Amino acid sequence: MKSAVENLTPTRVKLNVEVPFEELKPSIDSAYKTVASQIQVPGFRKGKVPAKLIDQRVGRGYVLETAINDGLNGWYQAAVQESGIRPLSRPEVEITEVPDPTATDGGLKFAAEVDVRPEIELPDYAGITVEVAAAESSDEDVDKALDELRGRFGTLKSVDRPAADGDFLTIDITATIDGDDVDTASGLSYQVGAGTMLEGLDEAVTGLSADEDAIFNTTLVGGEHAGEAAQVKVVVTAVKERELPEANDDFAQLASEFDTLVELREDLAKQAADSKVVEQGVEARDKVLDKLVELVEVPVPDSVVEEQLEAHFKEGNGHGEGEHDTEEHREEIRVNTARAFQNEIILDAIAEKEEVDVSQNELIDYIVTTASQYGMDPNQFAQIIDQSGQVPMMVSEVRRRKALAVVLGQATVTDTDGKTVDLSDFVRPGGEDEAPAADEAEAVTADAEAAEAPAEDEKAAAKA
Repeated sequence: MKSAVENLTPTRVKLNVEVPFEELKPSIDSAYKTVASQIQVPGFRKGKVPAKLIDQRVGRGYVLETAINDGLNGWYQAAVQESGIRPLSRPEVEITEVPDPTATDGGLKFAAEVDVRPEIELPDYAGITVEVAAAESSDEDVDKALDELRGRFGTLKSVDRPAADGDFLTIDITATIDGDDVDTASGLSYQVGAGTMLEGLDEAVTGLSADEDAIFNTTLVGGEHAGEAAQVKVVVTAVKERELPEANDDFAQLASEFDTLVELREDLAKQAADSKVVEQGVEARDKVLDKLVELVEVPVPDSVVEEQLEAHFKEGNGHGEGEHDTEEHREEIRVNTARAFQNEIILDAIAEKEEVDVSQNELIDYIVTTASQYGMDPNQFAQIIDQSGQVPMMVSEVRRRKALAVVLGQATVTDTDGKTVDLSDFVRPGGEDEAPAADEAEAVTADAEAAEAPAEDEKAAAKA
């Protein structure tokens, strides 16, 4: 078999493939067996019909068509391996020459157009300079952390007064549309100001005491009437406030391993300082990645963007996304998808240049961290990604993180006060940054469909 690559654009190629008769013959022999098992000829057992009779009954052209359709994927995959291209999408296949059905020789020729990963030239990324916000922890940060810790041990106490911001309420709600009740719920717990239920609810309940009610207009966000305008009656059945434990040595012993409040505050101060370093590290990492994208031109195939759009809006994506299918939303998806693709291409190239590897322990750490973000058991999560074939994608993600950490470790980072920022505690010795990027969870895994088989409708081209 021979193959040749014709570059159409920086991200699309035409793969011209020639399959000689010697390599086509096994598929033809197999096709005869397939056809023989599908037809019945008097005097012959099923599957034992001679080739000459098959040619008379269904025609050698049909046999060739069957052989080509059955073998096309294998020849395409072999051509991909031989040429070294890295497909990103399903190929568009055109059969350009088939053997003469009346001859016993002659080869097959076909062309496959496919989007591929672009080749890029990396710049000198050592010593990239970025500026981050100055960050110094203060007593206010420690006080805030201490109050949050006290909140975990707080208790709710009923109060006989109107509800205010931060109070915890027990409420009943009834939603009506055109006078008909469409939804009711009783005994719901809600914190005033949380903004997690219905738009307008916070304003409606603020100032209400127990056994008082209010009516407000809103847009429903769930159920079969999601997105519809409704009138909602809310009844407050209880108003409670959180009572925090006193910050003293007894609380320190209850809430931590420390014996005194002074020791607890010292530890919270250290955590606040570490948190500031992480914040600076995340900002520096994001800005380094921005600089890399500015320095390297990465063309983005249209198919990558379109596939992501289709996946995002397909049947509302199961989360009501169909209701938000606007041109503004689509443009946002296009921009995010293109940027994620560029990030991947650049970081993969850096990983190759820096010879970044991923150890089993690093992969396990990443799986455990990701599982915790989804609130899942790590073992169960690992089984799911293994069964769904996503382990290679996870390995690639860890490898990209390490590649970015390598660049970050070589960067010059200063804060807005002109001070050099030491990120040695943020970048691990192995080259992996401490904090994952929030948007990396939606990064495009475009090469998951690499070297895909021709689609069924493309196989039909063999009939031409």
